[in-house]
Amino acid sequence: MRLRPFLVVSSVVLSAALGAQEPAPGVRIGLTYAPGTRPGVYILPMRGAGADSVRGIVARDLDHGDRVAVIAPEGGVVPSGPLNYALYQRLGAAAVLQMTMPGDGSLQVALHELVSSTVRNSQRFVLPQPAFGPGWRLAVHRVADEVERWVTGQQGVAATRVLFVRGGTLWQVDADGENAMPVPGVGAALGPAWHPNGSTIAWTELGDAGSRILMRDLTSGRTAVMSGRAAANLSPAFAPDGAQLAYAAGNDGTDIVVRPLAGDDGAYAITAGRGSTNAQPTFSPDGRRVAFTTSRLGRNEIYISDSDGANPELLTTSGFGDQLYRSDPSWSPDGRTVAFSTQIEGRFQVATIALRDRSVKQHTSEGINEDPSWAPDARHLVFTSNRGGSRQLWVLDTESGRMRQLTRGSVARMAAWGPRLPGAR
Repeated sequence: MRLRPFLVVSSVVLSAALGAQEPAPGVRIGLTYAPGTRPGVYILPMRGAGADSVRGIVARDLDHGDRVAVIAPEGGVVPSGPLNYALYQRLGAAAVLQMTMPGDGSLQVALHELVSSTVRNSQRFVLPQPAFGPGWRLAVHRVADEVERWVTGQQGVAATRVLFVRGGTLWQVDADGENAMPVPGVGAALGPAWHPNGSTIAWTELGDAGSRILMRDLTSGRTAVMSGRAAANLSPAFAPDGAQLAYAAGNDGTDIVVRPLAGDDGAYAITAGRGSTNAQPTFSPDGRRVAFTTSRLGRNEIYISDSDGANPELLTTSGFGDQLYRSDPSWSPDGRTVAFSTQIEGRFQVATIALRDRSVKQHTSEGINEDPSWAPDARHLVFTSNRGGSRQLWVLDTESGRMRQLTRGSVARMAAWGPRLPGAR
């Protein structure tokens, strides 16, 4: 694997840098650097079987996190002996990441802080075999997420996956766009959702007699029907504690129904639509409130209410968007904002509304953009866009506005960004 030169530095200067100090004891979170800046992290060359792949994956994951400036030039000398901290500071780095492969299937990782000239963090990670398989790649993603936490105090989201719909069936893809594959045994599907445990999913299955909600344990393959006898059962969403599943159900219009996943209690409605459409529920992180799309005003808008349906109120109160059509709400994991789709000049665009002051921010303008879903870091969104010619999944950094394409190939849509996978911090 050839490493992308995220920041370019001279190979002559690189060869002057020498090896590592002994790690300092203890673990501290967050480097010392100027607020509002992205600290530079220099990723040293390394040796060993698969070393270039490890270095490349970690560098790309940190770059995708949008919180650090990655310095990972191609080539260079694998250092030995004490590091020349002053040299790396001159290259624009606040920290140096040193990774070594002892040959026992593990990865030893040390983060050197240049201001204090010490090893700030050090940890050994096990890389499952076989090398380059899904488990191995996931372990390397977890390394990158932990390094991001060491540097910024915020854990990355590389060790996550995204569910989406392709060709009428469910697919999943790693957060870096690799390992796109269908979910086995799923028929005609729409609107996937992740359980907080990261190993259970729900979706809408389409059939001749209508639609129903299915839930599957991805580990065991066990599948259960979760919806009742209504003709339409759509847009499932798990509560943050994983104890309940909400979805839209009905015959003449739809209401939001909540079903406990344990015990004998049955499903109950939290809206009374009276022929209107109430769908696309999304829970607040504490599970106390829910946002949803409703047509009760004669057009689609987003409401919020208590999780039992009490105290409903219009969330999208502003005149943002010329056609006043809002849908696809997704409540951010930090509880501060709700992302949604809104029509502007005849095209759907992705926007967010702040719950504190109801201010709205438009994040897209090129092409048609819809179906936003938050990453666990409450900073990145995955959404469907045709900006590249066909509908594909794109990832947006809501702070910088940076975008990257996640999927390629046949049409991809209706994404759901999953939680950090089991085993990730």
